[in-house]
Amino acid sequence: MLKATIDVVIPAYNEEKSVGRVIADIPKDLVRHIVVGNNGSTDNTAYVAKAEGAIVVNEDMKGYGNACLAALSWIADRETHPDIIVFMDGDYSDHPEQLILLVRPILEDNYQMVIGSRALGKRDKKSMTVPQIFGNWLATNLIRLFYGVSYTDLGPFRAIKYEDLVKLNMKDRDFGWTVEMQVKAARLKYRCAEIPVDYRARIGISKVSGTVKGTIMAGYKILWTIFKLAITK
Repeated sequence: MLKATIDVVIPAYNEEKSVGRVIADIPKDLVRHIVVGNNGSTDNTAYVAKAEGAIVVNEDMKGYGNACLAALSWIADRETHPDIIVFMDGDYSDHPEQLILLVRPILEDNYQMVIGSRALGKRDKKSMTVPQIFGNWLATNLIRLFYGVSYTDLGPFRAIKYEDLVKLNMKDRDFGWTVEMQVKAARLKYRCAEIPVDYRARIGISKVSGTVKGTIMAGYKILWTIFKLAITK
């Protein structure tokens, strides 16, 4: 497999019990920087992440996208940019050791973006709620309808060439981050692949699917992002 400079971005909010395990399981021989976007955590998330060797970038304005944008801003300020960015969550629901599976299609077959699909992989029971499963099904079918591109998931575990990520000009600051990336990639006709990834029940309570309000707001934002980008293309 070809060599590449890989940076990992982990958005995190109050993940002190899990973020250390996430960082510990990332294959260190494959990555340069692990950057945690600390999204205004009130616990020891930042301390734990630093203790495990990650770089912590603080972003007090709440929002999944805000945390990702803060981490990416830090990376953009480096003298040397990475070849690939890998995104994963800080709740230990993803399997960080499967990072190699995500980057391989980029390195060996020149794909521009690879989505880790929970729908194609092995999911632990209760790792995803019924609204999450239905929401993914609805969103991916709408993307296929509007953009002619087939996805099976909006999973957070993904890899993308850095130069292609920059071209997407990501804007979303909260729940629409993953779908914005996939829709914009579809509009630009990026070569995208999906690979099966395993998914387990997260540590702690989800800030999105763990509450009725969070589920509704996330669902609304995802659908709105799909429709908004469809009518502005």
